[in-house]
Amino acid sequence: MDPYTTRMVKAALSAADMTGAGNWLAPYTRGRGVIFMLHHVSPEPPDEFEPNRILKVTPDFLEAVIGEVRAAGFEPVSLDDAAARLARPAVPGERPFACFTLDDGYRDNLENAFPVFERNDVPFAVYVATDYADGVGDLWWLTLETVLRQADEVTVSMDGDYRHFPLTKAAEKYAAFERIYWWLRSLPELRAREVVGELARSIGYDPSGECRRLVMNWAEIRQLADHPLVTIGAHTRRHFALAKLSAEEAASEIVTSVRRIEAELGRPCRHFSYPYGCRSSAGDREFRMCAEAGLVTATTTRKGLIMPRHGNSLTSLPRVSLNGDFQDLRYIRVMLSGAPFALLDAMRRAVSAPARDASTG
Repeated sequence: MDPYTTRMVKAALSAADMTGAGNWLAPYTRGRGVIFMLHHVSPEPPDEFEPNRILKVTPDFLEAVIGEVRAAGFEPVSLDDAAARLARPAVPGERPFACFTLDDGYRDNLENAFPVFERNDVPFAVYVATDYADGVGDLWWLTLETVLRQADEVTVSMDGDYRHFPLTKAAEKYAAFERIYWWLRSLPELRAREVVGELARSIGYDPSGECRRLVMNWAEIRQLADHPLVTIGAHTRRHFALAKLSAEEAASEIVTSVRRIEAELGRPCRHFSYPYGCRSSAGDREFRMCAEAGLVTATTTRKGLIMPRHGNSLTSLPRVSLNGDFQDLRYIRVMLSGAPFALLDAMRRAVSAPARDASTG
């Protein structure tokens, strides 16, 4: 999200909190629960240039969110418990549930997030990309950040044209990251990683140790999995956008990661998270694949609370991101009301309606 959009969203959420609009709408828009999405939990302050800081929240903020969730009337539960609730009609007077999930399996989940969840008796799930746990995965978005932080300039061949990016100021680095990152997201998965690898080599940076430094190994995952509050889910093998792959490759990424986790932990793996998780990264084909693989739930990064209709689509569940740029309880209060997501849904339907009318006219 660019800085202007971030400021606009913050202003809208702050206004909704100040006016109490979320509270008025909550009985109609809150639904049955919420699934939070996190990545890193770290007390370190952000650097001057850290575009991936949106993936990082502090332990203090996480603890404050747990308190806010409970104050808003939500009950923290495991993914298994949430799925069981969604499989049946709501019970009168039942509190909405809250699930906490963390993607990728970073070591700080064990070192920083786990103590917060344990201290507050809150269940949580960690989705593991198995190549990352093996220490051989490619955290390309972090490599790109490192390259742009260290370099004074880069030149990238983009869609047949050479694009030169000066990188002498933080603002220039952020602009370059935004442009290159989203272009990479449009490429085939292997090609995107090749491009980042070439950039890393151009400045003499070797990213091969990033996974071993940042991601839990299997011994650490087993240590975490042994705690009764913890669920370990799958996040594919290589962290590829499944929608870009052939059906055979996508199914293999899902099943191979699930079976590997089961073999390593000696217990069933029932839950899954789609890498990137947006509409262009996972859709109906992938949702069916997860159901066919026997997974109980699968989560996306599509924004929203869990509504009654999601009981019929447990492999396409939306989440609410705990975003490093939005570490303010005012924003959490409004999002827990469900009002912003109801508004987004209404706007999406309004935009798509003319297209439907035109196609049937």
